[in-house]
Amino acid sequence: MSTTGKSASSHTDGEQKLWGGRFDENTDAFVEAFTASVLFDQRMYKQDIAGSKAHATMLSKVGVLSQEDVNLIHGGLDKIERSIEAGEFEWSVAREDVHMNIEAALTQHIGDAGKRLHTGRSRNDQVATDIRLYLRMVCDQAAAELQRLMEGLLSLAQRNASTIMPGFTHLQTAQPVTFGHHLMAWFEMLLRDLDRLSDTRKRLNQMPLGAAALAGTSYPIDRNISKDILGFDGVCENSLDAVSDRDFAIEFCSCTAICLMHLSRMSEELVLWTSAQFNFIELPDRFCTGSSIMPQKKNPDVPELVRGKSGRTFGNLISLLTLMKGQPLAYNKDNQEDKEPLFDSADTLLGCLRAFADMVPAINANTDAMRDAAAKGFSTATDLADYLVGKGLAFRDAHEVVGLAVRHGVENNLDLAEMDLTTLQSFSEIIGDDVFDVLTLEGSVTSRNHVGGTAPAQVEAAIERARIRMQAVYIS
Repeated sequence: MSTTGKSASSHTDGEQKLWGGRFDENTDAFVEAFTASVLFDQRMYKQDIAGSKAHATMLSKVGVLSQEDVNLIHGGLDKIERSIEAGEFEWSVAREDVHMNIEAALTQHIGDAGKRLHTGRSRNDQVATDIRLYLRMVCDQAAAELQRLMEGLLSLAQRNASTIMPGFTHLQTAQPVTFGHHLMAWFEMLLRDLDRLSDTRKRLNQMPLGAAALAGTSYPIDRNISKDILGFDGVCENSLDAVSDRDFAIEFCSCTAICLMHLSRMSEELVLWTSAQFNFIELPDRFCTGSSIMPQKKNPDVPELVRGKSGRTFGNLISLLTLMKGQPLAYNKDNQEDKEPLFDSADTLLGCLRAFADMVPAINANTDAMRDAAAKGFSTATDLADYLVGKGLAFRDAHEVVGLAVRHGVENNLDLAEMDLTTLQSFSEIIGDDVFDVLTLEGSVTSRNHVGGTAPAQVEAAIERARIRMQAVYIS
């Protein structure tokens, strides 16, 4: 986890809590460290400061704070933000979290005006607002990386719209396809991920601020002012739900898990394809590592690591679902445990997308190896069956004829295209010399000439449509 500023200091006896008036003794030092979240939630400092500025501005517009106080608060928060970004800010475990650290520092800088900032709000609606602002930023960053990856994928598919490779089912050779068509299947997965991310952003962009601890506030606040300043689409309608809801975090982790599942599937294929047994593609050296003992090795570490990282995002999703399943309304301390899995999923998603966006456009296809593999395994068997159906044979009868021909090929180490006409006619007399038009790899892929098919012309058309579809999906 990345942190900003100096490490959080340990408990200092006598440091006054901002909530300490009701208590007769200091918090136990272990409990203080155990319950603190500042070591990980300090990454939300920008969102916390933005939320505080918006809240102060709103309070001044409704007459609760003076403009002088607001000017002091904004200036003090700006100074704190610069201090954090310069690595000079002293984070304190005794102050528990990012919110209290910043508020205490603000009061130290500007005096009583800093104490008035928290009027009409609670840490409950404050943290809910901060997380939503933070996740909104992450969604936009992830969408940008996804789109960069998808553009790279389209570029690679364009270069390989006519590159023939075997298509697989059960990891067995099935029918010839083009590499470009295969890559466009990846694109469809990622487009759904982008769409899900867009939906998640839309639902999370509702503002909890103003819900206070759980019941709202008696101050004459105007939540729409804060909403507009912070760029939310609307306000959360129910104060109890506003402070306790973490559906948006669960939904983001679900999107992340699904996206990493897709990247893991792609990684599995990349790992297979770089092996000597397949030799379909070459990854640039900068995305691979060597072996400490075997000098010939070139290991596809980036896709292997992405494949491995998918597991942690699945775990984070389950963690959040489990965290929330037993909680009564409204806010509970359990919810402090939402941040670490959420932040880990965000970091993992952004890192994996960046790695793939850098790597995918640089993939080199070994076209000869792909074609050679497609020529094996009787990949045009279905084309022969379709040919026989076109000659008037029922499909089930055609299926049996081709099965007999394949058995002959296996026994004699011959592919269908390598058999002479006399041999093929021994299985069905309706086979003519035009059969070789459909038994070629080019003939096979070209015949799938419909929307969604593997014909090179259809791949080219799909790529053009994909660029338009991608731009229409994500709305920030």
